[in-house]
Amino acid sequence: MARIHNIAQFGTPPTLADMEAIAREAFANIPPELRGFVREVVIQVEDFPDDETLEEMECDSPFDLLGLYRGIDMVRKSVLDQPEDIDMIYLYRRPILDYWCETEEDLINVVRHVLIHEIGHHFGFSDDDMERIEHLA
Repeated sequence: MARIHNIAQFGTPPTLADMEAIAREAFANIPPELRGFVREVVIQVEDFPDDETLEEMECDSPFDLLGLYRGIDMVRKSVLDQPEDIDMIYLYRRPILDYWCETEEDLINVVRHVLIHEIGHHFGFSDDDMERIEHLA
């Protein structure tokens, strides 16, 4: 699979399917010590968060949220808990693309950053922990 790096490679914005491929590549580039913890998490790409999510997260705009972890975080989860639903990380394509265009960062790195932060929130990592993880090879 070819890496998707910058705006010039697209005549049109990446589709949901393109973003799913980017998310798979970005996930593969997350440090193994973090990636090994997320066997049960599903990554879902959508254009925008729904209205309920925007209200819940107190967002002023649908572009305010790049991603979101949904499920019981590891701080509150017990091995005795019965699974109620699949844990998911939502990536929001349009806000991610907006951020990408504003910053001109590598798109895979933007998606990787969002995934690391959502996984980090899942496992109760601090912002310092997540910053350290992002700088690992």
